[in-house]
Amino acid sequence: MDICVRAVVYGIWIVIGVLTGAWQASAQTTVRGVVADADTKEPLPFVNIVFKGTTIGSTTDINGRYTITTHTTNEELHFSFLGYKTVIRKVKVGETQEMNVRLTSDAQVLQEVTVTTQGRERYRNKNNPAVDLVREMIEHKEQNRMTHYDYVEYEQYEKLQMSLSNLSDKFKERKLFRKYKWMFENVDTTTIKGKALLPIYLQENLTDKYYQRSPEQNKSVVKAHQKVSFDDYIDNQGVSTYLNYLYNDIDIYENNITLLTNQFLSPIANSAPTFYKFYITDTLKDQTPKLVELSFAPRDAGGFLFQGRLYVTLDSNYAVQRVDMTVNKNINLNWVRELFINQEFEQMEDGKFQVVKSRMRADFGITQGRGGLYGERVVSYKNFVINQPRPEGFFDGEKKQQEKEAEGHTEEYWLANRHDSLSHAESKVYQNIDSLQKVPSFRRTMDIATLLLAGYKSFGWWELGPVNTFYSFNPVEGFRLRVGGRTTPKFNERLYFETYGAYGFKDEKWKYFLSATYSFTGKSIWQFPVRTLRVSYQHDMKIPGQELQFIQEDNFLLSFKRGVNDKWLYNDIWVVDYLHEFDNHISYRVGFKNWKQMPAGGLRYERESEDLLQPVPNVVTSEINLEFRWAPGEQFYQGKLYRIPIPNRYPIFTARFVGGIKNLFNSQYNYQNVALNIYKRVYLSQFGYTDVVLEGGYIFGTVPFPLLAIHRANQTYSYQLQSYNLMNFLEFVSDKYVSLSFDHYFNGFIFNKIPLLKKLKWREVATFKLLYGSIRQENDPRYNSAVFAFPTNDQGVETTYSLRPEPYMEASAGIANIFKLIRVDVVKRLSYLDHPEVSQWGIRARFKFDF
Repeated sequence: MDICVRAVVYGIWIVIGVLTGAWQASAQTTVRGVVADADTKEPLPFVNIVFKGTTIGSTTDINGRYTITTHTTNEELHFSFLGYKTVIRKVKVGETQEMNVRLTSDAQVLQEVTVTTQGRERYRNKNNPAVDLVREMIEHKEQNRMTHYDYVEYEQYEKLQMSLSNLSDKFKERKLFRKYKWMFENVDTTTIKGKALLPIYLQENLTDKYYQRSPEQNKSVVKAHQKVSFDDYIDNQGVSTYLNYLYNDIDIYENNITLLTNQFLSPIANSAPTFYKFYITDTLKDQTPKLVELSFAPRDAGGFLFQGRLYVTLDSNYAVQRVDMTVNKNINLNWVRELFINQEFEQMEDGKFQVVKSRMRADFGITQGRGGLYGERVVSYKNFVINQPRPEGFFDGEKKQQEKEAEGHTEEYWLANRHDSLSHAESKVYQNIDSLQKVPSFRRTMDIATLLLAGYKSFGWWELGPVNTFYSFNPVEGFRLRVGGRTTPKFNERLYFETYGAYGFKDEKWKYFLSATYSFTGKSIWQFPVRTLRVSYQHDMKIPGQELQFIQEDNFLLSFKRGVNDKWLYNDIWVVDYLHEFDNHISYRVGFKNWKQMPAGGLRYERESEDLLQPVPNVVTSEINLEFRWAPGEQFYQGKLYRIPIPNRYPIFTARFVGGIKNLFNSQYNYQNVALNIYKRVYLSQFGYTDVVLEGGYIFGTVPFPLLAIHRANQTYSYQLQSYNLMNFLEFVSDKYVSLSFDHYFNGFIFNKIPLLKKLKWREVATFKLLYGSIRQENDPRYNSAVFAFPTNDQGVETTYSLRPEPYMEASAGIANIFKLIRVDVVKRLSYLDHPEVSQWGIRARFKFDF
């Protein structure tokens, strides 16, 4: 399962699930139709449509179409557009209706402003003054950006809040929520007219920001920080990180703007005239400097593009003075019902305009007619200081103030230093959520939700789980039962224990695991940056060559496998491991591993002696392990089991060294194994993005095949990103190899242009994986009888191979976002098709949660 999903959903939506259930909103009024010119009958884009007395509004798209929905009882709908007389229409409350409107020109208004033809002629970029203006803005982008200055410093205030929206009276009266009625007294009906908001999450930051252009350096000093905490149930820091990733900083001058895990093309990107239509819809001559209202809309209504208005200065800067934009309702975006972005700019002492306030609002929900989740991020900037150098070494100091120093400020401090005041409902959210977590029934409900979503049931100092490993089956063990758990910080903040026991009813053997971990930071062993020492012992089973990401090997769903799956290992593994992470996301790991592996099932360890194959009962190795990892700018969500990275534009480098030492604790071999892995996500704007992974490795020394690189195979029916999905377990081994994989997500670039598929909001994916390697003669049983013979099947045919002379290749094409959760791939194996018991084609699926 792809887990930006489960982990973050578990982080945020666990609270929503407890508080919301499946409530019904009040009666819904929906109006849709087309607005056109009364004389020419041409559709009018960007017409303002609003319910009287509210801020509930919409605009027509490039084809004059609109849809507007409200849960209020307002009966009047206003249609207004520059150069036309306003039209007022009555609507039927609580019904869905179609309303086509014709607007009549207002000659008096037209004499006061300069406007374009508003779509009455075929749209062209050539000789279009709006496009000429955009090109001037593009040419002047760099001089209007903050990075144009040699030095900049300012104070930044950030507020991020999440609220449940449109709770009906019927919902509040449900038996489940009777004990929480006092929470509903904090509903806010004033911030967004037409929406009733119940705040459930709030975080605030006050930060001093410093920038130097050459050499480019940044520094942030967090002066104050506070947020709602659910630390007993979720990774609170991870939730904060993920929410900030969804509500990313917006720079209108960037070519691409990342929001809600997707990249949107800026309306003033270098290629904007190719993807957008532009119109001059007003001139504001009473402003200084004079402003032009520039309206824009996507040429492709389904693309990851904005629509809205830019207010542009007509002086020599061609700078943005204000931005109001949203996205088209036809966009291939999950769960998002509404999205609004507003930015305000002010003129600095040097005449340039810089952003002073940025506001992003998003309304999430499954359907239009039900309640949902409303989120808002407001960032404001003040106290700008331009081009005043800082002393040498200033940027080399502490980048971020210690967390404890930034927390614990009094409410008086916040009242004096907030750039914006909190609403009445927001001001109570800290106290209300803290009180809610002390209610026994709420804690019981959260415990159940944690068990179902994260797999653990907490008993205070002890957690039982993970539950998805309690039952599984395989050809060697038959039915397998397992139970285990681990201590929590309530047991000891520095020392942690974990254990499990399992029993196979076919092989009638017990398996078990025990570990002890010491935290040198005095914080949880899962809290970044980690610095721990871990000692563990495991007696259990494993499939050679199966490496899983974000999932346990004995997960019940992985019990279902294709083909022959009888080559297993019994393992006795001692591990001592030290991990040290730094704030700059450089980390290193040093460890020792003693591993005794014994073949099981259909796997045999055999060595040729006097022309006969003699069985070898086990392989014992002692290894020194070194790992270096650098992940610049990395962010992640820390789940109960795994740390799930949040992708960004930076590469991740991982280098590993393993050294086997003969005769140390009965070790039988000397060898050295080096490997390098590089991961990079490449964003391609409107064409989606590609995940690229390059890996290579080399093994020095003479070793049998169990100690060679056993390439990652997958015989389950799930699609695994890091494995070869049509390769059999233990099919290929190498002592030197290089691999390259591409996984491209088109984000609906093709399907959005096909009417039926456009409504389904499916997304295209394509992958290609290549693996090339070989085995030196000293490690190949065909040339060296001292190493183990390759495994065979029941007919005596070898089932393990070298990759020489051609590479292993497979490709897939698939559809993602089916029911907004499922990805299905058709996979084709492109080489080594003559191997026994292999599949040339396959269908694989996985769960993937995306916006």
